[in-house]
Amino acid sequence: MSDRPRLLPLLTGNRHGTRDAMTCLYRCGNACDHPVPNTSDNAYFGDVVNAEVSRRGVVRAGAVGALVLGFGGAAAGALAGAAPAAAAPTTPDVPEGFGFGRPGTGVGSGALTFKPIPPNKLDTLVVPNGYDHAVVIKWGDPVLPGAPEFNLHHQTAAAQSKQFGYNNDFVGVLPLDKQGRRALLVVNHEYTNEDLMFPAFPGLDALSAEQLRTAMAAHGMSVVELERVAGTGQWKPVDNGRRPYNRRVTALSTKFDLTGPAAGSAWLKTAADPKGRTVVGTLNNCSGGVTPWGTVLSGEENFNQYFVGADAAPADLKPKLDRYGITTASRYPSGSRKWERADERFDLAKHPNEAHRFGWIVEIDPFDPESRPRKHTAMGRLKHEGANVIVARDGHVVAYMGDDERFDYLYKFVSDKKFLKGNSWAARKHNLTLLESGTLYVAQLDQTSAAEIDGTGKLPADGAFNGRGRWIKLVSGNRSFVDGMTAADVLTFTRLAGDKVGATKMDRPEDVEPSHLTGKVYVALTNNTDRGKAGKAAADEANPRNANKHGQILELVEDRNDNTAETFAWSLPIVCGDPTDPSTFFAGYDKATVSPISCPDNVAFDATGNLWISTDGNALGSNDGLFATAVEGPERGHLKQFLTVPIGAETCGPFITGDNRSVFVAVQHPGEITGASVENPASNWPDGDYAKPGVVVTWRLDGGPVGS
Repeated sequence: MSDRPRLLPLLTGNRHGTRDAMTCLYRCGNACDHPVPNTSDNAYFGDVVNAEVSRRGVVRAGAVGALVLGFGGAAAGALAGAAPAAAAPTTPDVPEGFGFGRPGTGVGSGALTFKPIPPNKLDTLVVPNGYDHAVVIKWGDPVLPGAPEFNLHHQTAAAQSKQFGYNNDFVGVLPLDKQGRRALLVVNHEYTNEDLMFPAFPGLDALSAEQLRTAMAAHGMSVVELERVAGTGQWKPVDNGRRPYNRRVTALSTKFDLTGPAAGSAWLKTAADPKGRTVVGTLNNCSGGVTPWGTVLSGEENFNQYFVGADAAPADLKPKLDRYGITTASRYPSGSRKWERADERFDLAKHPNEAHRFGWIVEIDPFDPESRPRKHTAMGRLKHEGANVIVARDGHVVAYMGDDERFDYLYKFVSDKKFLKGNSWAARKHNLTLLESGTLYVAQLDQTSAAEIDGTGKLPADGAFNGRGRWIKLVSGNRSFVDGMTAADVLTFTRLAGDKVGATKMDRPEDVEPSHLTGKVYVALTNNTDRGKAGKAAADEANPRNANKHGQILELVEDRNDNTAETFAWSLPIVCGDPTDPSTFFAGYDKATVSPISCPDNVAFDATGNLWISTDGNALGSNDGLFATAVEGPERGHLKQFLTVPIGAETCGPFITGDNRSVFVAVQHPGEITGASVENPASNWPDGDYAKPGVVVTWRLDGGPVGS
């Protein structure tokens, strides 16, 4: 008889929409069970500012600046030859251009010629013919030299602090040499699922303090040195030698500096930190981005679920806590993690300001393992999916961000200072300060066909969902532009500022990514089944379906091809779902030839400008996956499915290396199905025993560029 755990039968029909109820519990604290935090009445149906812009008539943005995109062409570019800070042990020799040593090496034509894979429910990772894949690293694998071997039955916080954390989300890969043989993998660990971590799970209330601390250590981030396998597109961790860059950042013990105008404000001061400038830990790190100066940004998302005791918070603070999903009606809201039993700072009855110290954009320097990560208050506090940066033509840095909540907003940040090119120490020192001061905006979208939107997803007579929009200034430096709110108020309670100025309520704006080839910006709007319900915002042209369970992709084109502009054009090139459903749209492409897609979550670009989209919570009944499409030319909208992840898992990442030879994805929460446990798993991925989150790399067997 086999000693492998028996697979749990799949369960269906949960009340949490497209996600399993277990995922809702652990990932977002049962957000669907709580009232929608945005109760503002700020739907905007203003006149069109400029002439209608059709889908085919959107102005092409053209090249944006002289960015060095290096190895990480899928993100905001890699560190262009800069050395690490003094504490770092070696100097990274980073490539320029898209390839290694010679710009353009291995990039390919840009044509997406792979044969799309069909939707499926297999408990494995499926890739196209002609491709292979391998697990790079998984939960419990060693990160720090000397880390103990993973012991499922004797997990400790000390061991987990040296091992790869749980539920990997964002993936960034930064090169260490021009030849493309070495790189740094930077990964977020968003949340833990104690049901699937601890054998004989006793329930959250019965977990020991040490088990709770182990869960805290499994949150955060990992930095892992990689090496290429025999000149292929495969990568594996370096498993010998000093590995000086390897690092674990945790919710348990890592200290973070607060920067920007809200740092040191009354809202951020606690008994343990009376100056309001140092935070212990980072929580629920979802997506992120790679900056042009070689750091990684990480978004703190569903931090609300880690706090209890809001019912005893000061009365004037309760509306602010409620707006961030921290329920003030009871001590233990649905989905509470009970971490206060291991660390009382998570009890808002005792430490009401502690929650304000989470919900920020975090910046980590993977090339300097001794540096302290920072939380940038100038970029606002919300449920950050992530942040992605582009350098505008005038040199200012622009970061785009989404607030992942039903009916919340889209933001951008423009730095006060300008990006300095070059590899000098002075340039890097300067660029490390770019996100500490600037102007924060929130988006307001107008419509061209408002009268035609009936909530069914029917395309307007002009043949496009499109319109104009504006960026509303919230704060610039220490100056607030929101009546009745100081700069520190706006930055700490950014959602309330967006409410006051009439920002447009969106269908869960998650990952937001600018194309470094065109300057256009793409937003994953995942879904919103509350759209159009009684008392909730009805469908509008940017969110055209009531009870929206499949989501859409928003394309934003800044005026004058300037990413610092305060006005823009927008359109929906993709309205997701089954292509046979008349409410779907794929940029006018023949829907008979496109892959079905549901619940877009993260987006990325390859080196030739194709858009890659990963999904979370596929409402079409098959496993989540990764898709690709051209966004320019005759193949625009020809969406093709590239891979699927195992049962119960979400596709996170993704990241395509700048030479277009490797596609990285994070397989998050495999087997996360109600009723599953370590002993009775719903998935055996990846080792054939119990489910383990992990990072996977996919490559072409012939060594050619992926997608082509």
